[in-house]
Amino acid sequence: MKTSFRNMICRCLYLLFAVGLISLGLSACEDKFLNEKPLASLSSDVVLTSKAGFENYINALHNAAREEQTLEDNHDYYFTMQSGTDIATTGQEDARPFRSYVTYLNPNANTVVKYWRWAYQLMLIRANTIIVYANKPELSGIWASEAEKNAIIAEARFFRAYTHNVLANLYGGVPVIDTIYAGPKTDFVRNTRKEVYESAKADLEFASRWLPATVEKSKEGRIVKAAADHLLSEVYISLGEYDKAVESAGKVIDSGLYELMKTRFGSEKDLPGDVFSDLFKLGNQNRSSGNRESIYVWQFEDLTQGGSGTSGGNSILRGWGPWYINLRDPDGKAGMIIVDSLGRGVGLTRPTTYFLYNLWQDNWKNDIRNSGYNIRRTMYYTNPASKYFGKPVEPKTSRIDTMQNAYPTLRKIEGKTPKSGNNTTGRTFTDFMVYRLADTYLLRAEAHTRKGDLVKAAADINVVRARANAKPVAPAAVNIDYILDERARELIAEEPRRRTLIRTGKLVERTRKYNMREDTKASIKDYHEFYPIPQTAIDANFSAKLEQNPGY
Repeated sequence: MKTSFRNMICRCLYLLFAVGLISLGLSACEDKFLNEKPLASLSSDVVLTSKAGFENYINALHNAAREEQTLEDNHDYYFTMQSGTDIATTGQEDARPFRSYVTYLNPNANTVVKYWRWAYQLMLIRANTIIVYANKPELSGIWASEAEKNAIIAEARFFRAYTHNVLANLYGGVPVIDTIYAGPKTDFVRNTRKEVYESAKADLEFASRWLPATVEKSKEGRIVKAAADHLLSEVYISLGEYDKAVESAGKVIDSGLYELMKTRFGSEKDLPGDVFSDLFKLGNQNRSSGNRESIYVWQFEDLTQGGSGTSGGNSILRGWGPWYINLRDPDGKAGMIIVDSLGRGVGLTRPTTYFLYNLWQDNWKNDIRNSGYNIRRTMYYTNPASKYFGKPVEPKTSRIDTMQNAYPTLRKIEGKTPKSGNNTTGRTFTDFMVYRLADTYLLRAEAHTRKGDLVKAAADINVVRARANAKPVAPAAVNIDYILDERARELIAEEPRRRTLIRTGKLVERTRKYNMREDTKASIKDYHEFYPIPQTAIDANFSAKLEQNPGY
């Protein structure tokens, strides 16, 4: 108690001292030597007065978007869009996200708080700042044309829609933020989930009209019309507007600008592999590589300031890769050292038995997505000091080995050692495809299915399956669960699976059915369909009640 009282007195004295300094500073402001004029300022009022300033802000918005994958260590962030679902669980044996829903998913959980902050403190603030300033009448003179101005606004509105869509898919109804505020605001209320989707729809319809169809190579990664149409198709599905969803996806598919890659291409086209594996090789994600399938790509640049994200690069390998360096050879000695493409995974996110085995039963040998070029099912000892060097790793029986250190690996996550030569970080600098055309086909198939047109749904699915050399699906076999199966085969580690399952109303059902951890299957409850609203947001919004989701 004495210590607490003493600390309180010290804090009070410090505050009085600080107030005194402020008063002193104010009274001395007439002294000419204090009348400083800053030589530079990064305030919005200064930056957003030229086209170059708006371009800088757009770059900052792209940086924020990429931070969805790279912010902090991703331990409780992007990988939580996969772990604890039908297709993935945590490989690590200690307390990890979504090993137990009841224990982990609460209003103070890291992933709950961080996604909210990413949305409201990074994405929406930057997007709305661009939109508000670009529409200021006094800045009209900086634009060569209305189309030039609207293209900038359209890119920002795409990201605003992207963010609101993420929020609606994770939390349900949330406050829609479509402007910036001059001071603190503490009276937000939740819009309905439908209203959030309607806001995203309006933004995307504007974006589709004004975004360019293509961009030059120097601007690869920038948002194009097809990205807006792709996301708009998903949003239309969420709103039950299935005809519009079909039309919007069709604009991408029928544009003549995109096609599924069916022949070898890119940086390793002359090496063993197949066209599906080519999609994920270093340098093959953008259109300049010959990839006509990619639509929206997060850009990573090795040894380039601002090119790596907060965590230092693309973290997918680190999260999905097994922690193979812990493996011992049959003599009990170290069997592994870190090697190039395998990098340093830590087993945060492990594919489930459902994904690794059940999904391929009818096409085990033919579907190239299950080939050795795309799923590494045999590991080899990599330590030259071991007498087992180069020999296959024998089947393991301990739980930590089978769950964390030696499971089949998705080869789409692999990458080369960065130019720095440091392959211990688990990061690569392979660009990341957020949207690609196979996903667009599967969205249109979903819209057809919800309309009851299973013939057209099967036709779209079979375009994707034909590229994979998988046997076609009959219309009678198509339903939402089949489409989710196909999305898993095609898009694992790419799509944010949790958001897809929440959007389709299938998270709880399929996690109970397919997740391989009994504690995960037993702990997920119906109310876990949505994230809780962060307690920090509720507490900060003291002038109005920010309703919590049921069950939390």
